[in-house]
Amino acid sequence: MSMIPRRKRLKPTQKEQGDAPGAASALRPRLIGRRLVLGVCGSIAAYKALLLLRRLKAEGAAVRVVLTQSAAKFVTPLSFEVLSQGSVASDLFAAGHEMRHLAWAEEAQAIVIAPCTAHTIAKIALGLADDLLGSLMLAAQCPIVIAPAMDGGMWDHPTVQGHVATLRERGVVVLDPEVGPLASGRTGRGRLPEEGTILDALIEALSPRQDFMGERVLVSAGPTQEPIDPVRYLSNRSSGKMGYAVAEAAAARGAEVVLVTGPTALAIPPGVQAVAVKTTEEMHKALTGHLAWSTIVIMAAAVADFRPARPAGQKIKKDAKFPTALELEPTVDILTDLADRRTTQFLVGFAAETQDLVSHAQAKLKKKGLDLVVGNNVLTEGSGFGSDTNQIILVDRTGRLTELPLMSKRMAAHALLDRVRELKPDNRVRTSPGH
Repeated sequence: MSMIPRRKRLKPTQKEQGDAPGAASALRPRLIGRRLVLGVCGSIAAYKALLLLRRLKAEGAAVRVVLTQSAAKFVTPLSFEVLSQGSVASDLFAAGHEMRHLAWAEEAQAIVIAPCTAHTIAKIALGLADDLLGSLMLAAQCPIVIAPAMDGGMWDHPTVQGHVATLRERGVVVLDPEVGPLASGRTGRGRLPEEGTILDALIEALSPRQDFMGERVLVSAGPTQEPIDPVRYLSNRSSGKMGYAVAEAAAARGAEVVLVTGPTALAIPPGVQAVAVKTTEEMHKALTGHLAWSTIVIMAAAVADFRPARPAGQKIKKDAKFPTALELEPTVDILTDLADRRTTQFLVGFAAETQDLVSHAQAKLKKKGLDLVVGNNVLTEGSGFGSDTNQIILVDRTGRLTELPLMSKRMAAHALLDRVRELKPDNRVRTSPGH
């Protein structure tokens, strides 16, 4: 199986001058003339592949569909034939047909497998070719996007994670399944990624950019935790998704990336070096330690502003006299300190607000001496902590204010990086000293 190098696998289509990133699909189809293969595996989520197929067609793509034998038990081939207005196949040995596993692989500009089961992930990683989809994957020379769906704790099983790591090393885009209610009645990680997430990943895979080659990007993400005692802490609702999306996007565009992350439930993006921290003090130390190495710093973390002044050394028992007031003290202002310490680094801050978003973002830009501020109102539907989408504004040092529409955090990350690329002088260093 020949696959694209990981460093060249992701990037969205270029926007026409003046277009708002993420708004392209509302203005024009983004896959006009693209030849795709949609693989569908035997999962209860197979019916969602019909919705994805319809979206791909609406975006202008020509789509051929490959069903595994088990997928055909969930959704009939006829349904895919009607929506695709093209060929649907499931039998490697069907009489009277060309060698589809070779012809379709040669003609496809990208392959999407959604949903993809743990079984199929294993087969692709091991190079097994006992059906049409497996054989086609061995012959593929194009970008491949896999959207997993599985139940229980299957995604976290070491075998599955090993196969996923193998595929990502080969350049396959393997999305993380989402957390939510599963077919078994459990709640956990295993849901098929949203249609928009799959589409964004596909568009990135078809239009790779390497405009951050030579850059060294330092990203912070997630919350910090300030201990009250050894088992309790003060924190916030940050999931880390936006910071992780920025780190993944920067790596996909060719940058070296160090991600300083507070506690989250997210997988570290491929090609990203992670430094795990808990407290604001630990995050401050990690970021200042990497500052000299970096050329771009993006502070997406939701850092605690205060911490308990005197955390207890032992767990405070419920039947003990619990303090009626918790004395707090301010934590270090990491962003201000980085701004004071920086030399040539391009510095980006985030402003998560609940009111007066624009004025607060502008004030933060000026007060802290930043190059760019990314603002979002966490009370806006789809922009809160933990969501997979975001609606942001970009306020930069030139005074320019850009309000972007609601989009996936993946696309918002690329919109942010697009603006960084516009504003940052081309003083990138082509060698990478250790850090």
